[in-house]
Amino acid sequence: MRIGIVILPDQRWSESSRRWRLAEEYGFDHAWTYDHLGWRDLVDGPWFDAVPTLTAAATVTSRIRLGTYVASPNFRHPVRFARETIALDDISGGRLILGLGAGGTGFDSAVLGEPELTPRQRVDRFAEFVELFDTILRTPATTWSGNWYSAVDARSIPGPVQQPRPPFVMAANGPRAMRLAAKYGDGWVTTGDHNVETEQEWWNSVASARDRFDDALSAAGRPLDSVERYLNLDTSPVYSMTSVDAFRDAVGRAAELGFTDVITHWPRPSSWYTGDEKVLEAVAAELSFFRSV
Repeated sequence: MRIGIVILPDQRWSESSRRWRLAEEYGFDHAWTYDHLGWRDLVDGPWFDAVPTLTAAATVTSRIRLGTYVASPNFRHPVRFARETIALDDISGGRLILGLGAGGTGFDSAVLGEPELTPRQRVDRFAEFVELFDTILRTPATTWSGNWYSAVDARSIPGPVQQPRPPFVMAANGPRAMRLAAKYGDGWVTTGDHNVETEQEWWNSVASARDRFDDALSAAGRPLDSVERYLNLDTSPVYSMTSVDAFRDAVGRAAELGFTDVITHWPRPSSWYTGDEKVLEAVAAELSFFRSV
């Protein structure tokens, strides 16, 4: 089991750099930041962009893998994002992970003033986004004309450090998104069902998502163990950093369901992921144990 942590981009770098350094010192396998222009009620507070944040994180770490959680077509174009990806992968020495998702409703989808898309349209756009993004990263020059995107001789020289491209960890819960993850994904990440009241109901929804992804992989002709499986622990009604026991229980249950990786969140003083950094320190002291689960 590999253990990752999300560090929200809600502090100036003079403060936030400490958390990224500690994530590596504590021994986490991967660290992520949200790729949004603003997120939920935190939109009225400090918020910084994911790409420069990860670039800065790459300069203060040397081992830990760094990822977008998750980049979406809501405000990113495959041509420009491919250039940013190649730069990030280079600066990090090949440590970049690309979390990708279809993009939901909310601030990101409204701030540019575009009409709100239906769920079907969002997945249609995501399918084209992923195909073009994948093509650009693998190809020195790409010309493309689609329903959502165009590219004219888009260059990717010198290409990513990781060949043929950095891994795609694709967020998918619905059937069409799961088919895309089964086709393009090096990893799959799920949140389970947000609309449940109890912890057990949430774990049941995670098991159901796991089964549906197995079916998608089989339909795509890929072995079930060919894609790494990531679980966001903190869409559960119980925040994983509530206590060491809560984290231990969550990791154990994720392992039983066949997940290769879990993702927790750095505790914050208030609002989302409210917790105590002393719990994080205690969890970090046991990471070698959790990794062996």
